[in-house]
Amino acid sequence: MTRVAAVDCGTNSIRLLVADVDPATGQLVDLDRRMTIVRLGQGVDKTGRLAPEALERTFAACRDYATIIKELGAERVRFVATSASRDASNRDDFVRGVMDILGVEPEVISGDEEAELSFTGATAELTGRDDLAKPYLVVDIGGGSTEFVVGDDAVRAARSVNIGCVRMTERHLVQGGKVTDPPTPDQITAMRADIEAALDLAEQTVPLREARTLVGLAGSVTTVSAIAQNLPEYDTEAIHHSRVSYDRVREITESLLRSTHAERAAIPSMHPGRVDVIGAGALVLLSIMERVGASEVVVSEHDILDGIAFKAAREAGAGKQGG
Repeated sequence: MTRVAAVDCGTNSIRLLVADVDPATGQLVDLDRRMTIVRLGQGVDKTGRLAPEALERTFAACRDYATIIKELGAERVRFVATSASRDASNRDDFVRGVMDILGVEPEVISGDEEAELSFTGATAELTGRDDLAKPYLVVDIGGGSTEFVVGDDAVRAARSVNIGCVRMTERHLVQGGKVTDPPTPDQITAMRADIEAALDLAEQTVPLREARTLVGLAGSVTTVSAIAQNLPEYDTEAIHHSRVSYDRVREITESLLRSTHAERAAIPSMHPGRVDVIGAGALVLLSIMERVGASEVVVSEHDILDGIAFKAAREAGAGKQGG
């Protein structure tokens, strides 16, 4: 097995996975998996630039991760940056900062690459399960974008569109510099219209309605699962491969969009960094389920981060053979 470190830097969070991976068998053994809310995409939709304070929060997390990677002795490090850093005019500042701290250049990948990595990470463990029909539709609801991937054992079609929990919140639920609590009906209607337009765009490329199993990834989906199970705290094992019905997703979404900041913050499984954006993220999930006619969503804690680790391990193995 190959010990690798994978870093996924998105719009809302930055995550680290250090794991021993056997790419031949699909086996992945976690050594350390963690997430830090950094809001790298703060204001990017409006200004087109990464804010200085957002960069510093991200670099602080990178310094913490560098210590862990060194302690665990990863053979290869792969750092993937997604939506916010694709869109920013000053992304060179971000690239230089990461290289100085971690010694690797962040790969600012395309939406299609992001989708393929998400699919690999999410479905590697599902192969061979008789209770989950193919093709899969994997949806990765991030902070700035959502990736849609349809595939069986490999990707058939993929598309990334610019709807995510942070982007939708900043675009529709902020007035006077503050998040509206709770949002108004007009705000929700406008956000829903924006989401539906993005789904129309995704459906031009990806046959969403052909999917037999919907697999949902990332913090908005896992948080909805935690709420659905009434977990006393966020519990990865309870959330991974849980199933949440459409009716339950609708109930939770409507409740979140009626609630205040304090009410959402009081939910035991709610990460503090998701309190203001979870309503928008849940609405994206609900809209997807309605579009594809899904009766449930299968929730996965394994996603793009695991896909990055698999690819890093394959590259490390190829390097050894070449050497």
